[in-house]
Amino acid sequence: MKLTAQIRLLPTPEQATALRLTLERGNEACNELSRYAFENKVFASAKLQPRYYKWIRSKFGLSAQFALHCIRKVADSYKLDKKIQRTYRPTGAIAFDSRILSYRTDRKTVSIWTVEGRKTITYTVGQHHEKLLHYQQGESDLAFIKGKWYLLATCDVPDEEGGEIVDALGVDLGIVTLATDSDGQTFSGANVEATRQWYAKRRATLQSVGTKSAKCRLKNSPGNNVGFSPTRIIAFPSPLYRRLRHLTGLSFWKT
Repeated sequence: MKLTAQIRLLPTPEQATALRLTLERGNEACNELSRYAFENKVFASAKLQPRYYKWIRSKFGLSAQFALHCIRKVADSYKLDKKIQRTYRPTGAIAFDSRILSYRTDRKTVSIWTVEGRKTITYTVGQHHEKLLHYQQGESDLAFIKGKWYLLATCDVPDEEGGEIVDALGVDLGIVTLATDSDGQTFSGANVEATRQWYAKRRATLQSVGTKSAKCRLKNSPGNNVGFSPTRIIAFPSPLYRRLRHLTGLSFWKT
């Protein structure tokens, strides 16, 4: 499966300047290319590349691979709507591939191309994303978010084999009877129904008062059916369910 690992870069001030200049130069090239594409109604990457590849490389001083990613960014942005000319923020994210970005997970550094040359930058990453990074494959987006630098790396993680289910328990969820399982045991919904009716009366009272305080309380009160599930059938391994039966203090919400 495709997952994204979020890696926070820790550049020096000089490296941060180089990263910013790289994004600004790339997005400036994207804006110029977008203008030409919109004026000439040429949006496909296969048509933009032979026309403008050499031009944006020479004008903006971009590497070959980085220039291709700028062209693809413009082409992708026009796939949904070709009626409006696309513009790009100076620090908008741009993709990097293995030719202009490499990871050294043993040293927690990346080697990345910038308009000021290759830079080796240290990074920090959480334990979960560090595991994902071992399966990094494909492109990584360089992003500047709230004053911090990130790489959003595409990771091709192998699917885990699910265990075989040898026993299952069906559960029918309702309102009057909260749940009835396939073993014949029922769980009363009297408390749930009483709570629902209490909230309904409280909302009606607050609506009739109409004061500022009442409106504030009404706004913060639960909705009509929050926390009350419609009837549906679910199934899961019964040993796990029977252990969960005896847990207390759990809240269930609609998703």
